[in-house]
Amino acid sequence: MNNLSRSSAGFLALRALTMLLLVLAAPALLTPATIHAQALPNLGGGDSAELSPLQERKLGEEVMTSIRRDPAYLSDLPTLDYLNQFGVSLLDATPDARGEVEYDFFFFVVRDATLNAFALPGGFIGCNSGLILAAQSESELASVLAHEIGHVSQRHIARMVGNQKQDSLLPIAGLLLGALAMRSSPDLGMAAMMSGTGVAAQRRLSFGRDAEREADRVGLSILNSGGFETSGMVNFFGRLQNASRNRSESMPAWLRTHPLTTERIADIEARIRDLPYRQRVDSLDFSLIKARLRVLQDDTPRGWRDASTLFSEQIKQGSRAQVLGARYGLAMISLRQRDLNQARALLDELRLDIDRKPSPASSAVLLGLEIDAALAQNQPQQAVTLAEAGRLRFPLSRNLSMQYADALLAAGRTADATRFLRDQAQMYRQDAAIQKVLARAYAEQNKQALQHIALAEYYALSGALPSALEQLRIARASPDAAFHDLAIIDARERELQASWRDIMSQRKR
Repeated sequence: MNNLSRSSAGFLALRALTMLLLVLAAPALLTPATIHAQALPNLGGGDSAELSPLQERKLGEEVMTSIRRDPAYLSDLPTLDYLNQFGVSLLDATPDARGEVEYDFFFFVVRDATLNAFALPGGFIGCNSGLILAAQSESELASVLAHEIGHVSQRHIARMVGNQKQDSLLPIAGLLLGALAMRSSPDLGMAAMMSGTGVAAQRRLSFGRDAEREADRVGLSILNSGGFETSGMVNFFGRLQNASRNRSESMPAWLRTHPLTTERIADIEARIRDLPYRQRVDSLDFSLIKARLRVLQDDTPRGWRDASTLFSEQIKQGSRAQVLGARYGLAMISLRQRDLNQARALLDELRLDIDRKPSPASSAVLLGLEIDAALAQNQPQQAVTLAEAGRLRFPLSRNLSMQYADALLAAGRTADATRFLRDQAQMYRQDAAIQKVLARAYAEQNKQALQHIALAEYYALSGALPSALEQLRIARASPDAAFHDLAIIDARERELQASWRDIMSQRKR
């Protein structure tokens, strides 16, 4: 088994664990629902007291710490920018969709060719790269994300805890063992997960179906309020049904936490029949991100060859959106192959094609690749200019902000880069990437103590507390450590040591 397959297998185990213990992941994603014009009701019920919002969020953050360490997690900033801005637009369309807790949602992508998405505790929603590639419109993608938002807003974790206090403990050991064993042996991992799950399976299955109905009711309401094509839900269902037909025949019954897809399609068609037809134009970034994910899904020379073949075919026979995406994908591959002249030619051709339209489309995704090309061609000032313009046009783009810092460093403007990164670190305190680049900026200025303090923050935010403590030790021993630096080091060290002691005590229980 290759590394990609092992990584995907590990995430399959994690999703199975999440689905059975938290009743949140569902392979077919959607169930029939009724559109409610009024505000969405809170269906959390009395069971919500079993798990507080703070506990839910903490649980989600702990799971995300593990996910971010996995090679299958896509930390690609352009993709995260697009998916999170798209997801927030869904939440803004129906404010009540955030639920009574109003979590700060985070959407992320897993490198996995299967069609699936899943919600985690506390507002974290994952989506497989294969599902985004299979979506033929943003309305279809919205139908999936809206459904998963429904799982979070209805607090299905808290309700599950209230319903299954005792019998949920039995399968935990087997499922955790399976999640670990799946890394080296899928067969062994599946066998381990299946052991110990029979006692509470039927109750868990029943609750899963109820949760799916609630999540779908919320999802369909979000879809309608956001101006998306509600028929996209039905269209995507058909492809999910075809993709899972063979697999579902051999799937254990306790994994089927949703009604038959055929029934769900029929019910949704009945619900949306009286709604007015609307047509929504997809954004340019949707096509570009799909091309980007096509490259990232198998980011190897062989994967590039396969993607190039597909992109070349799309340029010959595809729609205009597919042609634009294909040119972007080919330019991205050329950059990876260090064919910089070809990459520049493709980007210039793509930009010219876009600007031919009466109203040129703006794209943070395209601009980001143009900045990458400028940096690769050793044109840092052009990269700075492009990034400055991009930050004004797309102020919420984390990718363009980080590219701006990279461009400043490449242009030798380390002091400017440091000031900018320090401001960014204050605004985005949980962003480990900022601390990593800040450490590089300090290193270029030979500020050793500050460099290792920044690295300590990077490791702490990444969940590697022993490494963070080691960086603080190095910072304290640095010859340029000032009194103020030592005070910061001492205070941070006490905090991290206390956190590490808590973690170790929990492991011993």
